[in-house]
Amino acid sequence: MHRRRWAILGVLMLSLLIVVLDNSILNVAIKTISTPAPVGLGASQGQIEWAINAYTLVFAGLLFTSGLVGDRLGRKKVLLGGIALFGIGSALAAESGSPGQLIAYRAVMALGAAFVMPATLAVLMNVFEREEQPKAIGIWAGGVGLAIAIGPITGGALLDHFWWGSVFFINVPIVILALILMIWLVPDSRDPRPGRLDPIGVVLSVVGLVLLVYGIIKGGELADFTDAKVLATIIAGLVVLAGFVVFEKRSDHPSLDVSYFKNKVFSAAMSAIALVFFALMGVTFFSVFYTQSVRGYSPLQSGLMLLPLAAAQMIFAPRARLVVERFGNRATTTAGLVLIAATLAAFATFEADTPIWLLEVVFFLMGTGMAHIMTPTSVVIMQALPREKAGSASALSNTFRQVGGALGIAVLGSVLATTYRNGIEGKLGMLPPALRGTAAESIEATLGVAGRLGPRGKALVTPANDAFLHAMHVTALCGVGVALLGAVVTALFLPGRTPADQAGEKEGELVAVGD
Repeated sequence: MHRRRWAILGVLMLSLLIVVLDNSILNVAIKTISTPAPVGLGASQGQIEWAINAYTLVFAGLLFTSGLVGDRLGRKKVLLGGIALFGIGSALAAESGSPGQLIAYRAVMALGAAFVMPATLAVLMNVFEREEQPKAIGIWAGGVGLAIAIGPITGGALLDHFWWGSVFFINVPIVILALILMIWLVPDSRDPRPGRLDPIGVVLSVVGLVLLVYGIIKGGELADFTDAKVLATIIAGLVVLAGFVVFEKRSDHPSLDVSYFKNKVFSAAMSAIALVFFALMGVTFFSVFYTQSVRGYSPLQSGLMLLPLAAAQMIFAPRARLVVERFGNRATTTAGLVLIAATLAAFATFEADTPIWLLEVVFFLMGTGMAHIMTPTSVVIMQALPREKAGSASALSNTFRQVGGALGIAVLGSVLATTYRNGIEGKLGMLPPALRGTAAESIEATLGVAGRLGPRGKALVTPANDAFLHAMHVTALCGVGVALLGAVVTALFLPGRTPADQAGEKEGELVAVGD
């Protein structure tokens, strides 16, 4: 047991905080970045989705390999290299001159982040003994949730005072502090029998995911999933991913050990993580447009609205293990997913004048549900594999989280774009034909065109809001279906209360009777 283990956990949380925070900090800046220059970059909804997904896909595709590299070279070295690269990518992203540059630099940031995240959990598993691991993982999972919620608040405060690039530049001083503390505190560790690297597997997984997500986003932009190019790209992505699975099954050094998934408990926990992030990332994407474009709140006000989500994470994530001890993994995780489904259903009822306190209650319940999903599933996954495979288990867990989130943004973003385009197109007759296609892309595009038309454009504001609210309701209901699917999977396959838990409870009862 390492004597400085709690200080080490603090340093790991700092590095984890900025890597996760960077994904959510961008959410509140979506509207600003989609505003034309000089305020933003004039990015379309598709480009915004790519700015988010360039990060999540590179991150997810490299997590397998980065876990193995950490096992082989030493987790401390990989942690230091990853956080430094993340800082360089952040500085470059802050100075992007076009949506294309932003997408490229976000991929550089993801390259660094991919080496940070699995290393933090692998170091944690090595400095804490097994009996303290659930508590430490609970704090770690709470940090992930906290970062997701703090991101929009930090981003909103920065956007109120500085240019849009400040949401990335803020990472640089934190990276410098994290590097100094890591060099001083974090011990090195490695797998005595590390696996061989798998470059072909990495290329297949990244190419397959990029093709699949590109096809889904393009289908949303065109509001037509029967388009030949869209169908061809989606099918190509699925074929490459199927090839990846076949290659990994036959490989003697797979980056994704498919045999892990023969364990139903492990597979169910992974599915729960992927499905909850699918639903949540999609919701975060449209909730920013709801609060800023429809309701007229500033980025900071919009970010502050997520405080209840952060509060719920802080309150419940460290305590979720107590609920698991009482009711078991299955009941806790399933109840969490049902609660997430209920909060998404609430979004399907929101209108332009819904009392804002209702939104706050929904965010608090969302954070509560998330805390009771992330902690038990993380413990199940990490304890399903031997300690020396901590890097692999962490990489798989985070990969499924990122892939779930990326597909959530792509699929639910496309549902939002398609439904919005279908709802607004009939209301754009007053516009010149050349502007109609652009105006139908998103609510931000419609309001941008309306702003350029002066007083005449005001007639477009109400139809734009109505079309967006309808699109949001449809998208939220799709999210409900995904969360309920996750609840069914966990109810069927996650373990209930273990015999050890029940024996411990009976012992407690006997002691109480004896007293």
